[in-house]
Amino acid sequence: MSRKKNHFFAMLSRMKYINRWALMRNTHTENISEHSLDVAMIAHSLAVIRNKRFGGNVNAERAALLGIYHDAPEIITGDMPTPVKYYSKQIHEAFNRVEDDACNALIGMLPEDMQDEYKPLFFKQSGDEELWKLVKAADKICAYTKCLEEAKAGNSDFDKAAKTNLKSLGEIDMPEVKCFIEEFLPSYNLTLDEMN
Repeated sequence: MSRKKNHFFAMLSRMKYINRWALMRNTHTENISEHSLDVAMIAHSLAVIRNKRFGGNVNAERAALLGIYHDAPEIITGDMPTPVKYYSKQIHEAFNRVEDDACNALIGMLPEDMQDEYKPLFFKQSGDEELWKLVKAADKICAYTKCLEEAKAGNSDFDKAAKTNLKSLGEIDMPEVKCFIEEFLPSYNLTLDEMN
């Protein structure tokens, strides 16, 4: 008996072809596959910091998993630049509907018996609110570190984005984010030799 062909993982493998920061001149092009790994690692670290230092009890591994898949719909939608996505309430709401359709399309590429396992990674579930906050914070941290990397390479095109991202990071009322900013962010300005 032959089984139906399922395209989910082949589609996910295409994350490496979707570039971020399309409106900016980049010294190093960043794709959503690279970005998602960074977000997953930092979301995991934020959860660990919350649990170890601030009395939290969140699932760090699940935070990482949500980070891995958080931009997967962009395989279908492409990376919508932030100024466009948030240009107006109507555009943002329309984009959210398109993103939901993309998530449904991706889930539909899985065998039916696997769909329930993956759906909560694409659609926010009750009980995951704190984890999604960690992923969103990690996403902002990663946007800022991209700006730092571009500045180190002499690219001033990211200067305004760096200021905007740093300001929004300062407005996040989460002690684990402040801790990450103080303890880990300064190293992004160092060379490999300085870190060794």
